[in-house]
Amino acid sequence: MIFTRQNILRGAIIYSTGDTIATLILDDFSWSRLLGIILIGATFYAFEIPNYFIWIDKKTVKFSGYKKLFYKTALAIMYFNPIWISRHLFFILLASGKFEQISWDLLRIGFLSFVVNIPISFVANFLIQNKIPYEWRFFASAVFSSVMAIYYALSIVFFN
Repeated sequence: MIFTRQNILRGAIIYSTGDTIATLILDDFSWSRLLGIILIGATFYAFEIPNYFIWIDKKTVKFSGYKKLFYKTALAIMYFNPIWISRHLFFILLASGKFEQISWDLLRIGFLSFVVNIPISFVANFLIQNKIPYEWRFFASAVFSSVMAIYYALSIVFFN
C-alpha cells in the first residue's frame, strides 16, 4: 500500500482544478466545494487509485500481449464505474452544501454518465494502463479524471 506526498499533492491540485473549471462553466463556484474536492483528491483518490493500479499490475502479470492490454484496460474501466461516478457526485454535492440534491438518483446519473463516456474512457484507460509507466499513471489518470470531473459535474445537468 502506498500513500505518497507526491500523490497527495497531485490529487489535491489536479482533481480540484478540473472541478473548479466545471464550477466556473456552471457558474456554481464555492470555496467549500473547492476545499472539499482538494480534501477528497488528496485523501481518497490519492490513496485508492495508485493502490488499485498496483493491484491491476499484480492481477495481470500472468497475461501477455493483447490479452494483458485488454485486461488492464477492462480492470481500470471497472474501477471508474457508475458507483465511483455516483460517489464523486455525492462528494461534489456534499462539499457544495447541496444536501437536498443527494439522493439515490445519483446512481442513475452515474450509470448514464458511465455508459455515455465508455468509448472515451476505454481509449484513455488503455493508454494510461498500457503506455504510461507506473510512476506516472496516477498523474495521467488524475489529469484524465480532472477532464472527466468537468463532464461528471456537467452530467448532473445533462442527465437530471
